[in-house]
Amino acid sequence: MKKQILDMLSKNSRISTEDMAAMLAVDEAAVRDEIQEMEDANVICGYPTLINWDQTDCEKVTALIEVKVTPQRDMGFNKVAERIYRFEEVESLYLMSGGFDLTVLIQGKSMHEVAHFVSEKLSTLEYVTSTATYFVLKKYKEHGLVMTDEQNESERMLITP
Repeated sequence: MKKQILDMLSKNSRISTEDMAAMLAVDEAAVRDEIQEMEDANVICGYPTLINWDQTDCEKVTALIEVKVTPQRDMGFNKVAERIYRFEEVESLYLMSGGFDLTVLIQGKSMHEVAHFVSEKLSTLEYVTSTATYFVLKKYKEHGLVMTDEQNESERMLITP
């Protein structure tokens, strides 16, 4: 039941416990108890809202930053990651395999604001050896949800002469 609840919440965090209980054919109290248990165990860490900022009049710039670092003795990457994720600009932070160590996702009001974060805060940390910044030009799909109004090619009507 836990996996089913998590699947439902990952698709729609606003789904009611009443609706989940009906879909699972269980008592609503059982669903509430499972959710509370998962919140207490930090399995469910929050209920963020996915916003398509391109559909608003708010200007937002999203950047992905590749970071190479020197791991700290006896702490590995954890201490470095902790220092970086404490910056309020950081939306997400991932330890990676491959040619760099960490991926940092940030949002700013402008490219200038992102550049300022990278040059003044991130790259000045003593254990950061290099960064590479990539700006997101358009989001097509995020967290499993399509972020564009455009129809799929397969959904378009075929027009023949």
